[in-house]
Amino acid sequence: MNDWNNYRESLIEKVGEFGKVNPDVLRGLGTIDGAATKSGHLEPKIHELIALAVAVTTRCDGCITVHTEKAVDHGASLEEISEALGVAIALNAGAALTYSARVLEARDQLLAG
Repeated sequence: MNDWNNYRESLIEKVGEFGKVNPDVLRGLGTIDGAATKSGHLEPKIHELIALAVAVTTRCDGCITVHTEKAVDHGASLEEISEALGVAIALNAGAALTYSARVLEARDQLLAG
């Protein structure tokens, strides 16, 4: 298993170094992140649960460690995090099923010719 606390600290340090070299990219990401939460229709905990589900489906360890910390900071329980992860698992399986249908469609079109 990973040491997520050390990983998160190291990641944040490296992102900071990147930001010194390319501040516009970091600023742009900050703008996008701020825009996603600007309306305030969803509470911050829900944003973090969504972020965790997306992090799992995109296989982003950095996102997992950062958004796990934020979700916990916003009061997300183990049950809430587990439910969000269940949605991610269901979606990923569903996505594989959907893309399997695309493969069959591509095969049919190839054979039709």
